[in-house]
Amino acid sequence: TQTGAPWGLARVSHRKQLNFGTFNKYLFADEGGEGVDAYVIDTGTNVKHVDFEGRAHWGKTIPLGDEDLDGNGHGTHCSGTVAGKTYGVAKKTKLYAVKVLDSTGHGTNSGVIAGINYVATEAPKRKSQCPKGSVANMSLGGVTSSAVNNAAAALIDAGVFLAVAAGNESEDAKNSSPASGPSVCTVGATESDDTLAEYSNFGSVVDILAPGTDILSTWIGSSSAKNTISGTSMATPHIAGLGAYLLGLGKTQDPEALCAYIASTAQSGKISSVPSGTVNKLAFNGNPSA
Repeated sequence: TQTGAPWGLARVSHRKQLNFGTFNKYLFADEGGEGVDAYVIDTGTNVKHVDFEGRAHWGKTIPLGDEDLDGNGHGTHCSGTVAGKTYGVAKKTKLYAVKVLDSTGHGTNSGVIAGINYVATEAPKRKSQCPKGSVANMSLGGVTSSAVNNAAAALIDAGVFLAVAAGNESEDAKNSSPASGPSVCTVGATESDDTLAEYSNFGSVVDILAPGTDILSTWIGSSSAKNTISGTSMATPHIAGLGAYLLGLGKTQDPEALCAYIASTAQSGKISSVPSGTVNKLAFNGNPSA
């Protein structure tokens, strides 16, 4: 049990809507996430942050001439939710930063694809160090691109569980990539009062919902910085982290089967304001005492 946890961690470990007694209480199995590596494809990660306990490493910088650091904060925030000691779902998972976006948060499809391809070749090489499996987080998106979707599908074929953001345009996520990819695990965002976030994209391509509004996590500027931000970008690492957590517990290493498992063990019908044609499934870590 972790007290003083961000509300998103508490929510994925409780069956009922959070109340005063449960709002900051995260219930989890110690071995969750152990033997797993996570690749955060984003703006980079503040790998020296104390919350990563030395488990965060620089993987690859894709944009030409860019430094091996997060000049934005977005990637660091997502990394903290995946595997931070305080802010993370999977507290024993190893993190690798894959920088495909610059300090303004912008990138190119070719850069994003290069980052995905890097993970597809790199993750299998780490099998001896991370025998339980690999996950990746993509809290980014653009207009529908078959090239981006194909790269994402190839990453999944390489055995990496991939959580991607549905997007924040309040529209059908079928219009964006990689969210529209059929084999990725696409994540919509919820609020702490168990409503669908009004910014969250929706539609049949969404696989699962997770906490996305007012999420506290790691930040840039110092080794102990923190920040609270919102978006499907913040919901997604709850699912990448949950994937890593479940892999550590010995669940299936087949990425599509793991996404299906997360959906099948989720809490159904708990979220209000979910449009018809969109799943009403809130992620749950399977905590037996919830």
